[in-house]
Amino acid sequence: MRAKSIVPGKRVKPKLGSDDWIMRGFIALIAIYLVIALAFPLYAMLSKAFSTYHYDLGQFEFQVSDQEGQFDGTILSARELNEKQQAYSQQELSTGSGGRLAVTNFFPDFSFRSTVLYKVRGIDDNAVFLVGSERKSGTVWQEVDSNKFRKVVLRPVKSTGLSNFSIYFSTPALVRSIKNSLLISAISTIITVSLAFWFAYSLNRSCMRFKGVFRLIAMAPILVPSLLPGIALVYLFGNQGMLKSVMMGESIYGPYGIVAGSVFFTFPHAMLIITTALAISDARLYEAAVSLRASPWRTFWTVTIPGARYGLISAAFVVFNLVITDFGLPKVIGGQFNMLAVDIYKQVIGQQNFEMGAVVSVVLLIPALFAFAIDRIVQRKQVALLSARSVVYEPKPNRGFDWLCFSYCALIAIFIVGILGVCQYAALIKFWPYDLSLSLKNYAFDLMDGGGWAAYRNSIKLASLTALFGTVVVFIGAYMVEKTQGFSVGRAGFQFLAMLPMAIPGMVLGLAYIFFFNNPNNPLNFIYGTMTILVLCTVTHFYTVSHLTAVTALKQMDNEFESVSSSLKQPFYKLFVRVSVPVCLPAILDISIYLFVNAMTTVSAVVFLYSSGTALASVAVLNMDDAGDVAPAAAMGMMIFYTNIIARTVHALVSRGVLKRTQSWRTR
Repeated sequence: MRAKSIVPGKRVKPKLGSDDWIMRGFIALIAIYLVIALAFPLYAMLSKAFSTYHYDLGQFEFQVSDQEGQFDGTILSARELNEKQQAYSQQELSTGSGGRLAVTNFFPDFSFRSTVLYKVRGIDDNAVFLVGSERKSGTVWQEVDSNKFRKVVLRPVKSTGLSNFSIYFSTPALVRSIKNSLLISAISTIITVSLAFWFAYSLNRSCMRFKGVFRLIAMAPILVPSLLPGIALVYLFGNQGMLKSVMMGESIYGPYGIVAGSVFFTFPHAMLIITTALAISDARLYEAAVSLRASPWRTFWTVTIPGARYGLISAAFVVFNLVITDFGLPKVIGGQFNMLAVDIYKQVIGQQNFEMGAVVSVVLLIPALFAFAIDRIVQRKQVALLSARSVVYEPKPNRGFDWLCFSYCALIAIFIVGILGVCQYAALIKFWPYDLSLSLKNYAFDLMDGGGWAAYRNSIKLASLTALFGTVVVFIGAYMVEKTQGFSVGRAGFQFLAMLPMAIPGMVLGLAYIFFFNNPNNPLNFIYGTMTILVLCTVTHFYTVSHLTAVTALKQMDNEFESVSSSLKQPFYKLFVRVSVPVCLPAILDISIYLFVNAMTTVSAVVFLYSSGTALASVAVLNMDDAGDVAPAAAMGMMIFYTNIIARTVHALVSRGVLKRTQSWRTR
């Protein structure tokens, strides 16, 4: 019998087994989670930004009776009445979704004690007005007496357009926030990256002592909310500060305070990135420079800087993104110096103008997305600096240089420890600056605004749930997208969704959640105001870094594991449980502690979403500071710091014990 020939060039699709369908199902399931938790809320926010509301007075008509309650049939247009009385300007006729326009201003002789009767109607079904709390619409006349007429208000008409953006860019104070945010972010980036580079350089290129101590101190700012350095700076350089004379008449409330605080809380992020870049240098390049008799300065500019340039650029964009999207620090110490993130808070909380809050969010989203995109491009262009023949660079002792590096790192350490020390000191003072005796009364959180000790317990609950569920969701998603065969379109779409949260500022995400989950027509509306939505928002906010950590760990595993498992006809979940999880356990533990710490310190992503029963410690710091309880705010901030230290310590101990058993295969 003649064998059936195969048509050349025809692609034969592999037959999908049950494991393939299950793995693709998991990808689809977690992708749906990201769509619901990220894509839909962002769409709702964008829709809100482009939704404009105005009063169309041409849609409403009135009739007015005489003193005996008789109508002569004369119809009065609201538009004509407004033009005649000049009751409302065109600017006043532009409003938000919750706007209400009193109709009594159209009638200057109105008196609620009068016996005059009124009739109100719309010219079509789109015209909506309220009589007290009753909603009315349509062309049927609604008759009311004078007492009820004063409760009649018109509702705005919704349309789509750029009107909100036009109003935004025509408001000088709001436009000034863009300049302020870009300026502060640029200055903070230059200072932070410069300081972090020399710190990382000292750790990697010198033989100074106590490198481990300096590295631990440099990481401390990650463990505190960004509001805390603002409080410390107030105690140091404020109107009643310990070092206020240093300011020479300038105020710490404004750009100086924001820049100083930004340098504090972004320093460890820049230091980590630059340290990684400097740690992979090839010693042969430095040996070649010595053989060519190049001076140390020339070697620095021709070997060190080019080798670390991608790390420097990446650190710069990460710091820029962190500063321009931060809310807590400028809220505490910004004074009248407005920033974009604070403008969102003021528009939503202060003025209840959700449309303008959405507009500011879109404006803030642009530089954040730009910085993120540039960072991704830079990382893709980075090439390997170490090859199989590379020699790891090892610094040589140099007494003078080592002492110089030690002195520099000591100054940075003093700055970091000093900020934390001032906060702890402030938390123990009875009444600054009049009664400097020590007391624990500032820890009586239940006697102050902010949520009390319940807020602290809520934060621990949020952090624990975020670490638990977030780690499970992130690692399973990363495993499925990394180990699934084929399905390139679906995997690419999942990767895009997984990378998107890093580019979304916390304030923007929190506001988007209001628009999406607070909609009564949303079937998920029931989670609004609960701990569930806080966990959902926090996991989503910090999803990208966790996902990248998991993917990096999974890429270290050879695909032969899957091939062997398939040849033995073992289901994928056995390989996942018995091999993948134990091998990747260090990364899993790192993801869990990363999510825990960030959930404890985050402010911007949750400041719009908490309720009276789900108040958080980081938000309590903000609320207590707003209420003038600055010392208790410092005390709560330090409680967050100590909790994160304990969590880190427990994580280290658990990691050492667990990894000793599960990672013994790594040692020979």
